[in-house]
Amino acid sequence: MRIGELCRRTGVNAHQLRYYEAQGLLEADRGANGYREYDESAVLRVKQIRHLLGAGLSSEDIAYLLPCAVGEAPELPGCPELLTAMRSRLRRLDDQMDRLARSRDALADYIAAAEQTSGDSYPPFDDVEPVPA
Repeated sequence: MRIGELCRRTGVNAHQLRYYEAQGLLEADRGANGYREYDESAVLRVKQIRHLLGAGLSSEDIAYLLPCAVGEAPELPGCPELLTAMRSRLRRLDDQMDRLARSRDALADYIAAAEQTSGDSYPPFDDVEPVPA
């Protein structure tokens, strides 16, 4: 099938499919006319990629895990190498969440402090004209 058909069947746009191909996550043959040609297994592969991306995995992580993936969800075997890779990614996500929580708390503190002081009235950030460089 051509890229347009794969887009239609998976709900993923062509730009993303070409990115998956560039990252080594998806394979396509080239027809005599130079068009990408995907086999039927590409539909399942794209669905697996989308699920794994939704779990916060990077394309590098997915490239490592994908050969072991089974089914659309997908299921991954509990072998030590895969578990190590997934635990590492989970730790990175936890670290990012901690940093975001600290940033959120700091911003909330600034807002609370600003609300306690009376001062000049300033327009909302969205209404401010950018300063020319």
